[in-house]
Amino acid sequence: MTIDAQTESRADDVPALDADDRDARRSPSRILGALRPARYSGLLLLAVFVAFFSIRLPETFPTSSTITSIAGDQSVTLILALGLLVTLAVGQFDLSAAQNLGMSAVLCGALMVKQDLSPVLAVTITLLVGVAVGVVNAILVAGVGIDSLIATLGMSSVLLAVTSLVSNYQFVGPVPEGFQGIANAELFGLPVVAVYAIGLCFLVWYALEHSPAGRRAYAVGASPDAARLAGVRTVRYVAGSFVVTALFASVAGVLVTAKIGSVAPTLGPAYLLPSFAACFLATTQVKPGRFNVWGTVIAVVLLATGVKGLQLMGNQLWVTDLFNGLALLVAVGAAVLSGRRTRRRRRRAS
Repeated sequence: MTIDAQTESRADDVPALDADDRDARRSPSRILGALRPARYSGLLLLAVFVAFFSIRLPETFPTSSTITSIAGDQSVTLILALGLLVTLAVGQFDLSAAQNLGMSAVLCGALMVKQDLSPVLAVTITLLVGVAVGVVNAILVAGVGIDSLIATLGMSSVLLAVTSLVSNYQFVGPVPEGFQGIANAELFGLPVVAVYAIGLCFLVWYALEHSPAGRRAYAVGASPDAARLAGVRTVRYVAGSFVVTALFASVAGVLVTAKIGSVAPTLGPAYLLPSFAACFLATTQVKPGRFNVWGTVIAVVLLATGVKGLQLMGNQLWVTDLFNGLALLVAVGAAVLSGRRTRRRRRRAS
């Protein structure tokens, strides 16, 4: 018997795997590949935070009041982060968004308290002014061609001056109690402002992930030149992103005014770092390498839980800035390293 014949004989003795058996053997790897646990590492870290602070602070941390506090306090941060996602998706930065929030909060309060306008009219004017800021940013970046970092940094300084002018460096408020009700009521056991934020999450998620405009926006962010050659009007998408971000910042400012009643002129900048940290941390969650809504939600809750636990432990206020700053550095570093690994895998595959 020849070697070929022996080989054929042995092959005949081995039972052939049918399609179902092959699928059964592949299914575990397919499941793991589909799940990719690293995509949801933020949820694991959140569970670690909750367990740690619950053990250290059994009387104050694992309570319904803590959950309500986190949901109410971080909803404004989440709304601002959703707005920032839109400009980041097209590859731009809006550093003026946080100060736009602060200016909108002060302006809304001043129109009601100092000018005695009705809440509806005050909110309308505030939103129009906020959108006007986005239009100016769009003209500077998409029209004139100024780098978005420089243009929005300069706009942030202008808005800081406007905020100081309107407030005269004083707290503005208190606003009417009826107006405060739009942010301090409860719905389904949650602060109503959290319900607003959840609704906006679904809106932005659908717009970015399930609409032609969203897919084109991501294409512009990935490669403006390729998108332009494919027929996408990149200038229009870049300009529109700044308007949308400004609108979300202004909405967040109005909700802050309603939530706290009296607004400080220094309110805005405090929202800048946690919002950007959440957006960049989101690129390591759910859809690694892409700015995405649900990754941002995970990031906001994760950061808020860490900050709340540290505050309840009696740490000083500077710990909050340290925590958010380190989170931003870690998130950006992880995103950069992940991008490098992805490029290496693509080179090997090719």
